[in-house]
Amino acid sequence: MNRDASRLTDGGEGRGMTAGTESSMVRISSRMTFFSKRVFPILWFGFLAIFSAATLAASASPRRPPVWFLIPPVVLAVFGYFPMKVLVFDLADEVWDAGNELVVKNKGHEVRVQLSDVKNVSYTVLTNPQRVTLTLRQPTVFGSEITFAPPRVWIPFAKHPLVEDLIERIDVARGLRT
Repeated sequence: MNRDASRLTDGGEGRGMTAGTESSMVRISSRMTFFSKRVFPILWFGFLAIFSAATLAASASPRRPPVWFLIPPVVLAVFGYFPMKVLVFDLADEVWDAGNELVVKNKGHEVRVQLSDVKNVSYTVLTNPQRVTLTLRQPTVFGSEITFAPPRVWIPFAKHPLVEDLIERIDVARGLRT
């Protein structure tokens, strides 16, 4: 991946950057993270709540639906919440590549992590969303692991070029490669 071609320079107005900074950063997390973490759960649980409320409201009519109509929304809520908790809710809101460090933003907090402080990078391909987990040498306010969703690559089972580039640069920063 050509990092220079995808650089976003900030003229004081760049999204996610402090006004007046002269540096440039590249967003390496998916822009769909907001939808996955905030919008989709509202749609999912909202639909289940509306379905349950409609079922309960219809139970007052002479042709009331059977009670078992309330079982599927409860099952879908349980089986929806736990995968979201494991795969989505722990994702960082934004991760920016600032050269020799990563800027991680989550829940109103911002942390800068030096590439040399990353102990391991793992990448899962077969999850939706795909996930990159950075294991850190020193814990931050987010803990000793930072997980984010990279931008989607539409080639199944392929190595993600952004992740491969990040791994290579981390190895160089740690002095493992030249």
